[in-house]
This record gives sequence, structure tokens and C-alpha cells, in this order.
Amino acid sequence: MSDSMILHHYAGSPFSEKMRLILGFKGLAWRSVTVPVINPKPDVLALTGGYRRTPFLQIGADIYCDTALMCRVIDALHPAPSLYPAEAGGAAEILAHWADSDLFWVAIPYTMQPAGAAAIFAGAPPEMLQAFAADRAAMTAGMKRPSTRDATAALQTYLGWLEQQLDGRPFLCGSVPSIADFSAVQSLWYIRRAPPVAGILDAFPRLAAWFDRIAVFGHGRSEKLSSAEAIAIAYAATPQPTEVQTGQGFEAGDPVEVAATDYACDVVSGTLVGLSAGQITLRREDPRAGTVHVHFPRIGYALNKAKQPA
Repeated sequence: MSDSMILHHYAGSPFSEKMRLILGFKGLAWRSVTVPVINPKPDVLALTGGYRRTPFLQIGADIYCDTALMCRVIDALHPAPSLYPAEAGGAAEILAHWADSDLFWVAIPYTMQPAGAAAIFAGAPPEMLQAFAADRAAMTAGMKRPSTRDATAALQTYLGWLEQQLDGRPFLCGSVPSIADFSAVQSLWYIRRAPPVAGILDAFPRLAAWFDRIAVFGHGRSEKLSSAEAIAIAYAATPQPTEVQTGQGFEAGDPVEVAATDYACDVVSGTLVGLSAGQITLRREDPRAGTVHVHFPRIGYALNKAKQPA
């Protein structure tokens, strides 16, 4: 059992569904920690230092943020079947990046139009809906999001592109699944959770068949774990060694800050212990979690030296 692999997630999170399907694709066993849907998230803070997106992956005292990096880590540990098959080439990662950003950010506002939101949150009390709306407004402050009309137009075009991509091939980049499939399927999964607006998918039969081919992988084998237990695991573990490569503009031991560049731009502060063209690693000390390494992908995140107090 891959009992060292802990996914911190919640049921309705699209990016969490992406990771759950990947764990199923690889036939892995994993531990499952359910995180709060909205802030405050004190147990998440203890492990990540402020990163608030869901999900994140924990392996001992190493915390991996952003699914782009999480997928690389899982694939390195469990290379077969690969998320990056040779026949897909770089196109798979280009398509995955587009799906995680452009496709996702039209699927969400489209689905969350009034009829869709009512289905997603059926039975939720009004105060919960208000708290969720306020939390997400804070996460996307300053980010331009399309109107329902604009999102619908873009989504129809994007779905048409994906439908064309499946002409004569079972998966987006060839005969076998790749990271592109799992990045794209999360948005369709979210739309399908809202039947009043999911009819937009009906005009794309190849996409429907493709969705079923991905869904059959399931979620692997999970075992529930409390967040307190996950924190205790981090406290008892030692982070994996990392290094700061030369020529990156920083030195090992620099006090630094990392923040996403698009949304949920909460700053995570720590000591720089790892840096390459693809990854950033900070060392953090927390009274509950102990010494942890928090890892981020280089793309999509701004790395800066910590501001000196005035």
C-alpha cells in the first residue's frame, strides 16, 4: 500500500477529482484527508504555510502544491502506466496546461450560473452559500472572470476543439491516456454535476464516450485519515533533501516568498532549500507539523526574496 501518499482534498473539488482519477488510473492505494471547503483552514495552514488551493499532496514531511507538480511526483514514484507517454510528446503537457487554466475558467462560471449553482448546492443553508461566495470572491479578487454569456460561447468552442481531437483516437493525444485527459476531464466532471446546465455536452458524443473511458479508472483504494493524524505524520518525518541550482538568481538559505500568479495568491514564506527551472522548495517550521518542505511548480508561481522589515 502507498500509505505514505496522502491526498488532502474534498469531494466537490474539480482539481481533486483530477487527482483521484489519476490515482485510480495508476491503481494506487492512498490516504484521504478531507479539508474544509472554505477558510479558515488551520490544519492546512500548519502544513502549507498559507497555500489555500485544493488539493495538495503530502508524503511524510514533504508537501506538494499544485496538481501540475503533484502529477510529476506521482508519476516519478509510480511510472507505469505513465501520465506522459512517449507517443503524446510535449502536446500532452501543452494541452494539460490549457485545460487547467483556460478550459477550467470557462467551465466554472458557466456551471455556476443560477440554475447550475442551485443544483451544485442543493440543500445547503443560505449562510453556507453566503460564506462560500465570500470565500471565492476573496480567492479571485482582481481576476477577470467571463460573464455567463461569454463563458458559454467559449465553452462551446472549446468543447468543439476537444471533440475534433477525439476523431479517430480514444484519448486526447493518442491511443493511451495522458496528463491531457485528466486535466480536461475535471471540467466536464464539474459541468455534469449540474444537470440543469449539463445539456451543453449533448452535442459532443465523442467527448461523452471519452469521459466514460476516463471515469472507469475510478479512484484507486483510499483510507480515511484525520488532518490531525496527517500533521502528526509530518512532525515525525524528515523532509527529502533538495538543492538550489546555480544560475537561478537565488541562494540556498535565502528567506523567500512564493505566491500563485493568477488566483488564490496567498503568500507562503520560508527558507529557500530547493530551486530549479521546474520547482521551488521552501523549508518551514511549524509548532504542530515540525520541519516541512513545501514544494511548488516554477510555472504559475512568483518567487521573491522576503521583504525586509522597515
